[in-house]
Amino acid sequence: MANIAEGFDCESKVEFARFLGIARRSAVEVQSLLYVALDNGYINEPVFREHHTQAAKTKALIGGFKRSLTRRAQSANVAHGT
Repeated sequence: MANIAEGFDCESKVEFARFLGIARRSAVEVQSLLYVALDNGYINEPVFREHHTQAAKTKALIGGFKRSLTRRAQSANVAHGT
């Protein structure tokens, strides 16, 4: 969430999209750490599945937002001849 907030304050859509990519990779990191927690017995399988699924949904939402933002930035560049 912090990466999204930081990116939102950027000067350009391209820079914001970069921060969204960082946020998406953070969700992947959460998924990885969930495996570590499961393997070490800190969480059980149902808890793992619940949080892993939520992280996957979060990745998908961030990815969709980033694609939309990137398309808009490219459209703006084409419209302005850059």
